[in-house]
Amino acid sequence: MSDLPLASAFTVFSDQDSGCLSYGVEDAGRRWFIKKATTVQARLSLIRAAQFHTAVQHPAIIRPEQVLNGPDGPVLVYPWHDGTVLNHATRHGSDRAALTRFQQLPLADVEAAVTTILDAHVAITATGHVAVDLYDGCFLYDFDSRQMWLIDLDEYRPGPFILDADRLPGSRRYMAPEEFVRGAVIDQRTTVYALGRAIWHLLDSVDGWRGSPTQRRLATHATRPAPGDRHPDVMKLVTAWRSTLTA
Repeated sequence: MSDLPLASAFTVFSDQDSGCLSYGVEDAGRRWFIKKATTVQARLSLIRAAQFHTAVQHPAIIRPEQVLNGPDGPVLVYPWHDGTVLNHATRHGSDRAALTRFQQLPLADVEAAVTTILDAHVAITATGHVAVDLYDGCFLYDFDSRQMWLIDLDEYRPGPFILDADRLPGSRRYMAPEEFVRGAVIDQRTTVYALGRAIWHLLDSVDGWRGSPTQRRLATHATRPAPGDRHPDVMKLVTAWRSTLTA
């Protein structure tokens, strides 16, 4: 792989609040998504991301094909995937036009996308990792192929762990109550909460709830405030979800 300079980019994502600079380039007939750090915190996130992708593999998780050593830390080189993030979040706000479009798809397509997200997290938790900073900006959807991809899982980390800060990074719309409590245990039940919020968010729409009553009850169970009142682990949540799907 030759040099992949910013000057040759066909698109640039420079307005993210993550502290990362990302851009798309073409090299030898292939397109690549390049991600590098511009802050110390972003450098730590990309180091964590490289470690995460070494441990975790799933067809729906876009993982880097190369991790290069740059002057500001690792440079992650991902294969380019067509699609639109359901929440294009920047320092100036969020564009959720793609989410609104997604929510209007046939219910079977929405359910299939949710199943992909859940199945990927079975693989993630099997390696001992827990979700941190999961939200609709991590969902890249190809409307032509009806394919859901997971991206930007940079804050995922081995668990369980004790929160040693006042809060974890992430969107409040997806974060469990314990993610705001110093000294709280962050484990699979926290991941269950984030996935429950994803189910709520993707099956809802401007016209109201689109899923079945059983799916609504499942999402309610997954997002109960007390961790002990939720599904005890991701596999239990996924098994319950699959039981709600029609043949």
